[in-house]
Amino acid sequence: MADNRNVLVIAAHPDDEVLGCGGSIARHAAAGDAVHVAILAEGVTSRGAVRDRAKRRGELGRLARAAQLANRMLGVKSLEMLAFPDNRLDSIDRLDLVKAVERIVKRRRPAIVYTHHAGDVNIDHRLIHEAVITACRPVPGHPVRTILAFEVASSTEWQPAGSAPAFRADWFVDISATLGAKLKALAAYRSEMRPWPHARSIKALEHLARWRGASVGVEAAEAFMLARTVQ
Repeated sequence: MADNRNVLVIAAHPDDEVLGCGGSIARHAAAGDAVHVAILAEGVTSRGAVRDRAKRRGELGRLARAAQLANRMLGVKSLEMLAFPDNRLDSIDRLDLVKAVERIVKRRRPAIVYTHHAGDVNIDHRLIHEAVITACRPVPGHPVRTILAFEVASSTEWQPAGSAPAFRADWFVDISATLGAKLKALAAYRSEMRPWPHARSIKALEHLARWRGASVGVEAAEAFMLARTVQ
């Protein structure tokens, strides 16, 4: 990876950025790239009483602090957290979501954007993907050269075949040297992790990284689908 590039990760919820590309974030940062992360929706469910209880207990604040810690561990230069409602992005005017992404892209001017896959189970993931693709239209002078879609364990692989576009990895990043940083950052999101054998357990995420690595002959990797690249 070349030095001195701006990299932008646009995720729906706190922990998605680490689940999807935490090892790649750490690798970019180690190479000297400026990595910016934008998390657009709250990570606590918007389902009425559940969210109200979470707010009373201060869990929204704890999750934000966990995000700050996790991203600091990975070497992220800036973390921006918006407050769109969790699992209710389909209640937001699409243009408002696109404009939010456009503002972030204009401010950060990334060469590379990482974001969600178009076929995830989670509705927020799908809508973030669409907003990113719209905001990063390849008009003359646009800074984004490469858009990569990541997989999020417990969302990407849970979509039944035929229900949405399948995740078919065609881009791999060797994270053999940064897998440890990714797993530590996941541990910072303690409230979001689940016990093994849940797909969103730290053990499962290590297995996934090892399998993706073995698929391309390295110790550990993260897999992506290439949306577009301009060389």
